[in-house]
Amino acid sequence: MAAIITDQLRILNTKDFVASVASTTNSYYTWIGLPNATQVDSNWNSTPPNPRDSFNEENKYWDSMIALKKVTSSDVKQVVPKHTWASGITYDMYRNDIRAENPSKPSNAISLYDAKYFVINSDFRVYICLQNGTDPDNTEGKASLDEPTFTDLEPRAAGTSGDGYIWKYLYTIKPGDITKFDSTNFMPVPTDWETNSVDAPVRQNASTSGQIKIVTITNRGAGLGTANQSYTRVPIKGDGTGAEATVVINSASKVESVTVSKGGAGYSFGTLDVEAGGVPAGSISPTFDVIIPPEGGFGADIYRELGAKNSLIYCRIENDTGNPDFITGNEFARVGIVQNPKSYGTSSNLEIDKASAVYALKLTGVGASNATFTADDFVTQTIGIGSTAVGRVISYDQNTQVLKYWQDRTTAGFNTNGTANTSPEYGFKLNRFTNNITTNQGSLNITGGSVTLGIHSSFTGISTVINSKTYYLGQSFTKGVANPEVRKYSGNIIYVDNRPSITRSTNQKEDIKVILQF
Repeated sequence: MAAIITDQLRILNTKDFVASVASTTNSYYTWIGLPNATQVDSNWNSTPPNPRDSFNEENKYWDSMIALKKVTSSDVKQVVPKHTWASGITYDMYRNDIRAENPSKPSNAISLYDAKYFVINSDFRVYICLQNGTDPDNTEGKASLDEPTFTDLEPRAAGTSGDGYIWKYLYTIKPGDITKFDSTNFMPVPTDWETNSVDAPVRQNASTSGQIKIVTITNRGAGLGTANQSYTRVPIKGDGTGAEATVVINSASKVESVTVSKGGAGYSFGTLDVEAGGVPAGSISPTFDVIIPPEGGFGADIYRELGAKNSLIYCRIENDTGNPDFITGNEFARVGIVQNPKSYGTSSNLEIDKASAVYALKLTGVGASNATFTADDFVTQTIGIGSTAVGRVISYDQNTQVLKYWQDRTTAGFNTNGTANTSPEYGFKLNRFTNNITTNQGSLNITGGSVTLGIHSSFTGISTVINSKTYYLGQSFTKGVANPEVRKYSGNIIYVDNRPSITRSTNQKEDIKVILQF
């Protein structure tokens, strides 16, 4: 049996996803990770590998995760492809009958949502093209010469060049949405189009379903009676009622132009009945294409009209002295989104604005204030006879003496591809660093970097005061040891993007924009 999944299901899924982010029962986070990408693959920064979708890979994503930022309802929107208006470009026009046998012109798109039939202008106003100058002499339309800038509710030409374009104003992107959701290839559509008051005039202007706005000429005909004659009230026949057009016959007794004088209502198909409108029969009958608007009329349902089957999630990472979860001095090469991760040690959704996904140690000892640890190198702790905890350095803060580290299968005797090492240096167990050395067989000392330091086992808290200045550590320490704020391997990782490594410094911030295509 032949079947398809329609674009309307994709639009519905996108709407549902945006709504799920806003729901209080869900919790979504953008995350960054993988500080040692070039150790995983020496060619990573030139050709990042494609992410893989498996439970095993998901565990790897968690192992190398650094920090998470909560996604709120104001951080996600439905988006559509971005077509910036430029003079001299021939755009597609809206048609309800685009298919492989009747592609859109000039793009040859075989579906409406693949055609370039709407634009954004230099003032971030969005317009849909209802007529692109198509006629028998210009079957693929004409170049657009007049930038649409008006905010009139009724469709009209944008200027006086005579390019033949008819535009319909839809909406203006808000300044705040430009910063968050405007990108190179996508632009946002308004939230809650069906109910919001800002766009109500456009929506209400489109309240008549099946109202005809455009009729194009496909054949001018010949020998059509008296030259240079206009015929008004030419009826548009079909399943709707009340639509009429004005047909102008030129000096060659052919159809020169056709304009809709009354849009009527209720049309899902139609044809122009020139004989019923008084146009004399000619040697060749003219033919027309009656353009059927979307359900509800142009502007009634912006998501269906423009094909809003993608969403954009926005995240800004800034260096925050009040919450140092997003480290500096190291790299990240992976960005992702996770749904409903759990708080560490609980079954409840994580809800805090920012969260650390790594372990941390509060160190102490001579030289702690000027110690250096090389990013991604190993640090170790002997926790018993034949037992060693091994971690990779993420960052070290000389002011607070906090060492952040991560552990994965490579620190437990396994290779990056998941296979067991034939001669692991520290065995196959992923031992955790600990402040609980109960016998003389272990040590609180951490070896690595430029010096051997101890775990500050008498320190407990989430902040520390140094020289009368309070430093917030971002994680809660118990006897010098802090667990991640998120429970690893919880929730659903729904998006992963491998990218060339980005080194974070203290004076930078990153805007992350993720497009989810449904």
